[in-house]
Amino acid sequence: MAKRVYQVWKGSNRFFLCGRFVFGPDVRSLAVTIFLIVAPLVCFCVFVGRHLLHHYGNAGIAIIVVAAVYTVYVLVLLLLTSGRDPGIIPRNTHPPELEEDFDPATSPGDRAGQTPRLRLPRTKEVMVNGWSVKTKYCDTCMLYRPPRCSHCSICNNCVLRFDHHCPWVGQCIGQRNYRFFFMFVFSTTLLCVYVFAMCALYIKILMDTEQRTVWKALARSPASIVLMVYTFICVWFVGGLTVFHLYLVGTNQTTYENFRYRYENKVNPYSEGYLKNFKEIFCSEIAPSKNKFRAKIDEVAPGQMGAPAPTMEAGGAVTSSTGKGPDLELGYKATWPGAEEMVAEGGELEMMGGRVSTGSELGIGMDKDGFDPHHMDQGRASVIHPRRSSWGRQSGSWEITPDMLAMPSEGTNHVNGGGATPPSKQ
Repeated sequence: MAKRVYQVWKGSNRFFLCGRFVFGPDVRSLAVTIFLIVAPLVCFCVFVGRHLLHHYGNAGIAIIVVAAVYTVYVLVLLLLTSGRDPGIIPRNTHPPELEEDFDPATSPGDRAGQTPRLRLPRTKEVMVNGWSVKTKYCDTCMLYRPPRCSHCSICNNCVLRFDHHCPWVGQCIGQRNYRFFFMFVFSTTLLCVYVFAMCALYIKILMDTEQRTVWKALARSPASIVLMVYTFICVWFVGGLTVFHLYLVGTNQTTYENFRYRYENKVNPYSEGYLKNFKEIFCSEIAPSKNKFRAKIDEVAPGQMGAPAPTMEAGGAVTSSTGKGPDLELGYKATWPGAEEMVAEGGELEMMGGRVSTGSELGIGMDKDGFDPHHMDQGRASVIHPRRSSWGRQSGSWEITPDMLAMPSEGTNHVNGGGATPPSKQ
């Protein structure tokens, strides 16, 4: 009997219900988070809610029902955050073909008898809203990461629009679950405020009905004291986190980028204004998962846990860099001659996080919806467009698998070098 993808998954994820739910390796911490949410609610209903029910009648019932239903809503958001694919990029079954490299100290005439060294460029440049951004090669996943993608050392996966790995939800926060994560944090903040306010209301009732001072009323209901202190402390954590992520959403940053790159004094190539940034997170359609965890191995597309993937020769020039320069994914303006005109030749492609020029680098066809992973199956032979480097050599080509082609690395086709031909329109 053929195994399913989740049964041979190379990452550190934990799967439940036959691959329907995917969690991080620290999924046990999710039980602690659930307890920290449910336990205070039970205490509230038992020690505070029943007194409000007795005092207000039907209004007291509404207070308890609102607390219970809203807690269920928070738990659903927690499950949507923790139990779904955050945007994992499928690994390649083999690395790209290595590129031949000659000793730069040798003259072009002496290279005829020289044995070339095999070299895989560690970085590649793409264009994001007119700014050059470096993307890095991942040795574990054997692919070039799209812009804003990072490899999570805990889950052992490359995740699109990687924000951070949250131990409280036991999952990476990325492109496909960031919206639910923010809603979970924000809703938890409101739940804490609600419980705090209802406890304060009960203390006020004790003061009015029994003619007690505030201290005597607090002593009369120790459960209210505990809940008010607990929710007050939690508000500082989840409330502060809500404010911080509101800032990140408004400026179109991730937690990873904010702590690593510090865009305050630099241009953020991904930001398109506060309104568009908020629409991108809360109003855009969530991209479908690139992994079919429940599919059988023999049914999985080549390059995704199945048989070795077919390869194609990538044409066009790719700008790579191994020396010192701007940090990875940190944008800087293109300065080579005719850069803006070359970018305009390839057309543009919309995606979450900006317009990226990647088509020529990856040697693939693109349309307005992103990369087309099936264009290799249409019977068209791939064309190699060699270029001359600064030392007069021709760079080799490498293999790109459908896993790489399926990456949502949006953007316009970018050609480098002087005579690369833009890919044909689909």
